Amino acid sequence: MHPTLHIGGLQAFSSIDYPGELAAVVFLQGCPWRCGYCHNPELQSRQADAYMDWPGLEAFLGQRRGLLDAIVFSGGEPTLQPGLTPALQAIQAMGFKTGLHSAGCYPERLAAALPYLDWVGLDIKSLPQDYPDLTATPHSGAAAWTSLELLLASQTGHEVRITLDASLFHHNRLPRLIDSLQRAGVKNLALQQLNPPLADPEGQKKALLERLQDDCTHQFAQLILRNA
Repeated sequence: MHPTLHIGGLQAFSSIDYPGELAAVVFLQGCPWRCGYCHNPELQSRQADAYMDWPGLEAFLGQRRGLLDAIVFSGGEPTLQPGLTPALQAIQAMGFKTGLHSAGCYPERLAAALPYLDWVGLDIKSLPQDYPDLTATPHSGAAAWTSLELLLASQTGHEVRITLDASLFHHNRLPRLIDSLQRAGVKNLALQQLNPPLADPEGQKKALLERLQDDCTHQFAQLILRNA
């Protein structure tokens, strides 16, 4: 019996979604959160028409053996779909590395998927208490930070990402968030710009980011600033 996936889109080739590997990105439909800066709002709805089913994806991957190194699931929120873990198992059996982009909405489902993942990019949006204002969802912060704990305790390669929303530049939130991630044991951290970037007419945000990069270089094995 093949996995059941609600696929919302497919990027056939990407050199930036799995570190050091050429990948295809499979976008899974549906997300329980409603972040105002969502990069893929068309993938939020669970009821949208499917772009492709599993047999179609399997046929595509069969044609890409030897051309692709990895398959990355993104969204939406991939862990929303129960078929994710069976799909990861099947893709590994085809000889591809597996990757995941997740916001950590469903810790138990992430835990089930981790043994079949080679790499995870986990979005941590803020400190736990600030999440409901960003996601419009109660208890979302507890879910994300539990997912972080599970990922850090695993043997899966990973990167933790902070999307630079305007709220992080108030009340010292961004430095406090970075400090909390460092104390939690995060080693690879990316600060991810919104697209388009936040307005910064006086250069205050840029100055803060430059100072944080200088101050935090010794705290992380990797600390980078990238465009979304």
